[in-house]
Amino acid sequence: MLSQKQLLCTPLYEEHLRLGARWFPFAGWEMPLQYEGIIKEHQAVRTRVGMFDVSHMGRLMVEGGQAEEALRRLVTYNVRALPPGRGHYSFICREDGGILDDIYVYRLDHGRFLLVVNAVNAKKIRTWLEERLPKDVQLQDVQMETVMVAVQGPTAVPLCTRIIHSDLGHLPKRGCKFVPWQGTSLFASRTGYTGEDGLELVLPSAQGPRLWRALLENGAVPCGLGARDTLRLEAALPLYGQDISEDVNPVELGLTFAVSLDDGFPFIGREAIAKVMVSEPSRLWACLQAEGRGIMRPGYPVLHEGREVGKITSGGYSPTLKTSIGMAFLPPSLAQEGMRLIVDVRGEPLPVQVVRRPFYRPSR
Repeated sequence: MLSQKQLLCTPLYEEHLRLGARWFPFAGWEMPLQYEGIIKEHQAVRTRVGMFDVSHMGRLMVEGGQAEEALRRLVTYNVRALPPGRGHYSFICREDGGILDDIYVYRLDHGRFLLVVNAVNAKKIRTWLEERLPKDVQLQDVQMETVMVAVQGPTAVPLCTRIIHSDLGHLPKRGCKFVPWQGTSLFASRTGYTGEDGLELVLPSAQGPRLWRALLENGAVPCGLGARDTLRLEAALPLYGQDISEDVNPVELGLTFAVSLDDGFPFIGREAIAKVMVSEPSRLWACLQAEGRGIMRPGYPVLHEGREVGKITSGGYSPTLKTSIGMAFLPPSLAQEGMRLIVDVRGEPLPVQVVRRPFYRPSR
């Protein structure tokens, strides 16, 4: 385990210091947990605009004439279906369908792709790809030479359009493009991890602080990992290491939109995933909303008629719903909307109900 002195810092570290960030070690990085408070930052994203330093996320460029063909075998979503300037959520799986990572893959042009991977898995996935990509396909790790900032919320896109001087409002959902900004090239994608509209921006490290300050001066509220977690929890978005692991497959998560089975192309894990699809999984990832006082936390048992039927994978307080929410893998018969269960909160029973995913939907 890394000591405090060995933790990596993003190129925006000094900016966070100036803003009085409280720190949290995450996946080998020293990251801001919060600035002025998790709930305040959460509400800023839900009502206006917040910004997150997400430079700890892995960023891998895959390039070459055979890049498309190679990635079709390595990720679950059919990248051939992606036109240039589009991205999609996907998985990288083992042969048995277990998830090595959940990723975003963007097609930049015909033979050039950007993969954004989880910080906790960045080295693992880079090595895994290096071992499987053909020699004529280049893999470049650009994480340490770039900054990644997520700007999220109802006014995020207009704000970025004003600062970057490019009409990013025309980008479709999951759309991406490079735009010139102050002498450099900035990558913008209409994606995020909050349940709100927004953009994720990647640019050279040297220009990162300038962009951060411009966003700050124009009203973006700096947000830390604490708010990022409560926002993704309300949006029912999974977190690797809690909701996702190598023992989980995409069908159990209910995220088969990220898996292309129709074209019959033999990506790694396809056969195992298809088998689960046909036979029905033994468990399903479900959303639980509290009907009493008490906070669900990861690891808390979920009970039905006094018997443990699952454990909370992610849970906490929802600033929007003003109650506790959580997710758990449950037997399919119990993962039905309206089902009432009990969560054992340190020996106290908390009544919960299975609700439709996600907990929160933005009003458009």
